[in-house]
Amino acid sequence: MDMQVVDVSPQLAAQWLTSNTNNRPLSKGTVQQLAGQIQRGEWQLTHQGIAFDEDGVLIDGQHRLAAIVKAGVAVRLTVTRGVPRTAFTVMDTGRKRTGRDALALAGEANATHLAAALRGLHLYRTAPNSSWSGGSSVTSNDQLLDVLGKHPGVRDALQRGIALNRGCRITVTAATIGWYITTEARPDVDQSAWEEGVVTGARLEPGDPRLTLRNTMLNLALGNAHRRRDDSREHLLYYLKAWNAWVEGRSIKLLRRSPNETMPRVSSRSALTPADNSA
Repeated sequence: MDMQVVDVSPQLAAQWLTSNTNNRPLSKGTVQQLAGQIQRGEWQLTHQGIAFDEDGVLIDGQHRLAAIVKAGVAVRLTVTRGVPRTAFTVMDTGRKRTGRDALALAGEANATHLAAALRGLHLYRTAPNSSWSGGSSVTSNDQLLDVLGKHPGVRDALQRGIALNRGCRITVTAATIGWYITTEARPDVDQSAWEEGVVTGARLEPGDPRLTLRNTMLNLALGNAHRRRDDSREHLLYYLKAWNAWVEGRSIKLLRRSPNETMPRVSSRSALTPADNSA
């Protein structure tokens, strides 16, 4: 076998794809994800690249080549020629490194929950009113690390998210994002009473937004045997609606979502005094 590093242009990638005659079906979602990484400058040269068999047939790397064509940007790739045809069945069978893996390798605690919260925060910032599931919602490991670098406070918010999840079954992701963005936007608000009320429901009157959110989350948890991948988006919408009502001093007895309802913004109004907040 012969290996070399090659600067692969979109034109060369398209040419090599013509020899892609014996490969698995192309995934448009994977191509889009890789193209996005290329366009954002996240692509890095590794041992994984393009492979041709003894007859010059492309047997590995079709998604990378298609992504180069889609991105319209040349990248450096390791190109291997003369791979035995019998090796095809054992190629690309390893597990892909996940966001959790990348964060754990970076020394982060609670890497699974942190990865989900960072992905959700990225989607909240960039696509709050789109589905948070499917190919368009895929977030690269580099993007997750970039979000964490810009928003280190998510680490502390995650502890609140875990506590809220234990108290009322809201997803850790939604609770973490909700806590982070409200404390970021409203540092003037003491949220200790909010957390206590949602977690315990103690001494709260009907119509109190904290009790309404708590009951809504518990009822959803009881009624949904199967979780949807975008539940966190729905839970965050309820969280923000309830939080806005609480900080504005409004009663709210029912939380529901209309089909095309957009994600609420954090309220800049406040009808509560610190004493009212802790009541």
